[in-house]
Amino acid sequence: MRQFSEVCALMRRKNKRQYALLAGCCFFSVLLITAYVCMMRAPTVLNVLPEGGDSRKQVMMIFALAVIGCAVFTTYGSGLFLRQKSREIGVFLALGASRAQVRREFYREMGVISLGSCAAGVILGGPLAWILWQFFRLAVVDTQEMRLVFDPNAYVFSLAFSVFVIAVMFLLGRRSVRRTDIIDIVQESHKSEPIRDVPRWYGPAGIGLLALGGFLGYMAPNFFVLVLHWYPPEGLTAVFFLPALMGLYMILLHTVVNGWNGKKKLYRDLIATSQMRFQGRQTVRNMLVMTLLIAGAYFGSFYTPTIGTGAMIGYDQRPVDYVYNFRADQDIPLEEEVRALAEEYGVTVTDFAAAPMLRLAVDGEDHIEEEGPMGTTWRAEYREIMHSELFLSASGYEALTGERVDLASGEIRGVIDAEGSRLGFDPMKSLVTNYLTGEQLPVTSLEPLRYDSLFARYVLSDAAFARLGAGLPDEWRETQVCFNVEDCAATYDFAKALFNEIVDRSTIDVAQFDGWDPVIRDRRIAEDGFYFLDREHCAEAGFTVIDYAQRDSSAFRLDWQYMPQFRILDKMDFVKTMAVFLILFVFIAVVCFAAVFVIAYTRCMTIALTNARVYDDLRRLGASNGCLRRSVRGQVKRVFLVPALAGTGLIYAFYTMILYFNGSGITPSEAAGLLACLLVIAAVSGLMYAVYRLTLAQVCRALGIHR
Repeated sequence: MRQFSEVCALMRRKNKRQYALLAGCCFFSVLLITAYVCMMRAPTVLNVLPEGGDSRKQVMMIFALAVIGCAVFTTYGSGLFLRQKSREIGVFLALGASRAQVRREFYREMGVISLGSCAAGVILGGPLAWILWQFFRLAVVDTQEMRLVFDPNAYVFSLAFSVFVIAVMFLLGRRSVRRTDIIDIVQESHKSEPIRDVPRWYGPAGIGLLALGGFLGYMAPNFFVLVLHWYPPEGLTAVFFLPALMGLYMILLHTVVNGWNGKKKLYRDLIATSQMRFQGRQTVRNMLVMTLLIAGAYFGSFYTPTIGTGAMIGYDQRPVDYVYNFRADQDIPLEEEVRALAEEYGVTVTDFAAAPMLRLAVDGEDHIEEEGPMGTTWRAEYREIMHSELFLSASGYEALTGERVDLASGEIRGVIDAEGSRLGFDPMKSLVTNYLTGEQLPVTSLEPLRYDSLFARYVLSDAAFARLGAGLPDEWRETQVCFNVEDCAATYDFAKALFNEIVDRSTIDVAQFDGWDPVIRDRRIAEDGFYFLDREHCAEAGFTVIDYAQRDSSAFRLDWQYMPQFRILDKMDFVKTMAVFLILFVFIAVVCFAAVFVIAYTRCMTIALTNARVYDDLRRLGASNGCLRRSVRGQVKRVFLVPALAGTGLIYAFYTMILYFNGSGITPSEAAGLLACLLVIAAVSGLMYAVYRLTLAQVCRALGIHR
């Protein structure tokens, strides 16, 4: 070999595992980020997730965790490669090679690896997302709405991440080549990154900081908005999660250095604990990334069981099988036509009730936003006419529910759900107004009624109902219908036919988004010149345009203001209605858990490569095969077990806290959802244990340790 490049090529062949590890880290990270962002930015998903909604915020939060995790993982892989490469660089320099030669060849290698692996990740990320999505469509539900359409702009994110990966590799490589002490360069691969002694109080203190940070991080936005009347800049509230991150880091440090067994197993685990300490910094960094990714993966995993369990319990708890309402100017089927249609499908209607409703204006506090030197603040301004609500008469409520309500002329009662959850509905009002005639009635709000099927309605006395309804046209009047059937579980075809009949006979005038309000509309047009929920402006504002031709889509069924509540239809079509949400969060969980498994496997195999000589020495000193295996198991177990316990416990406690503070405690349906989440944890833990056993077997095989 006469050329320096030939010598380098020979060295690459000899160290192909190290090059494969670096290329694999870069490829896998870019692949996951590309697949995630292709899915996240797909119109299929964005059309369902409302702008600024909680679901989209959750997706973005987990995406941020995935980016951080993959970035740290890639940086770790690059650093590990350069530690091994440093010896080769030092030998070349010691033999007389110029730094320019070494730098030129080194940059060529890094360029080929980084550009090749990142390009492969970007190219294959989209197909991976498409394949996974198609698999979920076949396994869960396959509808036209589920057709995944990519947005080419999504690749901007993956290209930006690829640039970051390449930049990190070249910056670390440049620093490695520029070092002047050849002996230091040669010995770099033998240096460890030990952790100093950590006091045992780090463990309990870390747990306390973790709990404190989670609580402060969750409550800080509410404190700023509700107490200080100030909208903080984007990202500021994330600062309050820092104690949780510090606490998590302290817990991991304590686990690596001291363990949680006290001094009981100090000497039995001496070798494994000492090896973990000597590589402590790398190990803790990997554990931290794994913990965050596990937390994000579980956060996505919990969405499906929580929503699904709560929905199924809610459907079963409904007091009425069939409920729908419509505007009085619409030609929608009433009792005679409903019974005729039911007879056609062999369904027996056991009771049928219909009651008139009024759309009246109510008072409330408006939030007026103001720009100032500290940013956006808001102040509350009372309005006698805030928005509109639907009102039943006491006799109408009794006809629908069979429950008698005695009200004086100036009294009202709101209707909340059976569990007492108000879900953003305020049953306490003090003034009711006929918006068209100006007739007003000061009222006293009594204890709310509880009836799931009439949630978010108000009940007036018959006299007040007649007085306030005088002069209202049909556009401001509605009809509420409730009826039951025999053997509801066998009436799906009838429910589907009635649903289609209602949609077919509804005019374009009522193709309105769920939050559309005529009172707010007038105020917005007066102040802004347009109303963002009108059909011509809906899409611009990021809201669903109601399309009767898409009546089976998630957007239509979740957002149409006059969507019927048919027990059997809602239960049977739940998966279809929520398909995009369910598959989206399952997809997120799969991506994050895949990253966790790859990082854990890579870290454990690194332990095998780094400690191979140590285990050879122990074997020569007389250590038995069982002793060596126990030492390896102690290290691999910590890499898997500690992040799994920390991430699972962290997110489960945080999820419970969210449900608790979202309403007045944990409702029975939410408790059932949390139990379902435990089943998810059990299933994923079983999968994680299988990966742990596979990894342990691979590490033992690499070290020549047999059972």
